[in-house]
Amino acid sequence: MIDPEASGTLFNIQRFSVHDGPGVRCVVFLKGCNLRCAWCHNPESISPRPEILFYQERCIGCGKCTDICPRGAHIMNEGQHVFLHELCEGCLACAPTCYAEALAVSGVRMTTDALMTQLLDERPYFGEQGGVTFSGGESMLQIDFLERMLAACDREGVHCAIDTAGNVPWSFFERTIRYKPIFLYDVKAADSDVHRRLTGVDNTRILENLRRLSDIGARLWIRVPLIPGYNDGEMRAIAVVCSQMNAERVEIMGYHRLGESKYAALDRSDAIAPQTPSRSALEDIRAVFQEHNVNAII
Repeated sequence: MIDPEASGTLFNIQRFSVHDGPGVRCVVFLKGCNLRCAWCHNPESISPRPEILFYQERCIGCGKCTDICPRGAHIMNEGQHVFLHELCEGCLACAPTCYAEALAVSGVRMTTDALMTQLLDERPYFGEQGGVTFSGGESMLQIDFLERMLAACDREGVHCAIDTAGNVPWSFFERTIRYKPIFLYDVKAADSDVHRRLTGVDNTRILENLRRLSDIGARLWIRVPLIPGYNDGEMRAIAVVCSQMNAERVEIMGYHRLGESKYAALDRSDAIAPQTPSRSALEDIRAVFQEHNVNAII
């Protein structure tokens, strides 16, 4: 049995990433988030617990899951497989029986040693600039596991980056700074009321943590998601915030729709579908940042 004190909950490991820090990186996605962004493209990252995703279009109606589920969460209704998410208690026994991969588990417990074994297998691909990026969800909510992983990577000479929205106590940052990671820091809105409307929380702590990281000279890459119709009116104010920070890089990231199928798989009806911003729209936003002496990239 895995000791919960020595393990973390992951929902994905993405290899050969070139978009989550310098060089080629292995991205470890930790489960659990304390924001509720309206445009979240990883809704399976929000709950800290492992959970089942059901992709109905893949189901072949074999009924194996109905036989094994102790809660009766899977039923066949006139030949149609229905998954009653509200009855699922997360035992996850059904997924291994699904040959069609209509049932998928999001979330697995893994020890520091087991994860390091996988990461070190990837080290030949990192080169001089690459390494490991811890993302989420909110990677810093699992601060004990994250700190152990940073220490393990440091011992092995593997560079780390931390992708964070910053909505955690400053003490969590203090536990990570000694390992000199790059912080990939999301700034979603400058106005506190707008931020609360879009994410469920205000941004007072988020901006304060960002300023403290900047003041102590931590390595900062600020990442600004552009969600048309939601936070595009915040871009000029965000540019002002970025102009006041000692950041190595500011990146404008256009919304994409790759995660929308996951909402149906989780039986969630709150998916939104903004337009993906055009290249010219991104160029216009970059010009706004340049007006404030921020050489943002897109």
